[in-house]
Amino acid sequence: MTTALPTAQVMPIFYPSSDGEPVAETYVHLYALLVTLEVLRQYLEGQQATVLGNQFMYYAQGFPKLRVAPDVMVIFNVAPGGRDNYKIWEEGAVPAVIFEMTSAGTRGQDEIFKKTLYEQLGVQEYWQFDPKGEWIPQQLQGYRLRGETYEAIADGRSDPLQLKLQVEGQLIAFYREDTGEKLLIPAELAQALQQERQRADQAEQQVAQLKDRLRELGVNPDEI
Repeated sequence: MTTALPTAQVMPIFYPSSDGEPVAETYVHLYALLVTLEVLRQYLEGQQATVLGNQFMYYAQGFPKLRVAPDVMVIFNVAPGGRDNYKIWEEGAVPAVIFEMTSAGTRGQDEIFKKTLYEQLGVQEYWQFDPKGEWIPQQLQGYRLRGETYEAIADGRSDPLQLKLQVEGQLIAFYREDTGEKLLIPAELAQALQQERQRADQAEQQVAQLKDRLRELGVNPDEI
C-alpha cells in the first residue's frame, strides 16, 4: 500500500492597493490631481476607457514590489469604472496617457525613473505638471513615444485624448480639438449650472410679465 504525499499549497500572491503614504505632496498638488482626474473622467464617460488616480499599477506578474502609482492614468479599451489597483497582465492594456504632478522633491523620480519606466512599458504620452513652477519653467511638459523613445511635445496637444493642454494658474486646462470648447472643472461646471438656472428663472419671470400684460389688454394668454 502506498501513501500519497501531501501536495504543497501555493499561496496566492498579494498585491496591495495602498502603502499608507500621502496621496500628494501638498494641497496644490492634490487639487491639481483631483481636478485632472475628474475632468478626464467626465470627458471619457461612456467610452470603453477608465481614468485612475494615485493607484498602484503592477507591471510584472508575480512580483508585487514592481509597481508604480501614477498620479493620473488614462487607459483605453478596458472596462470603465474604478479599480483598487491596476494589473497590466490582467487588463491587457497599458495606460495611453499618464500625468505626474511633479515638484522639486519628486523631480528625480519623475524625470528619471518614471520617465524611463513609462517609456519601456509603451505609455504613449507622459505629462509632467509642476503646479508651483519649482523646476519646469513653463509648468507643463509632455513627452510622446516615437518608436521606443520619448520626444518632447512642443504644441501642447495630446494625440490619444484629442485635447489641447495649457496651464491656467496651478491647474491644467483641457480644450477639445474638434470644437475648441474647454472641459469645465467642477467649480466652473457648478457656476455654469447656476448661471443656467438664473437664466431659466429670468425667462420664466419674463413670460409671467408678458401674460400679465396680455390680461391687462383683455387677452387670455392661456387661450392663445
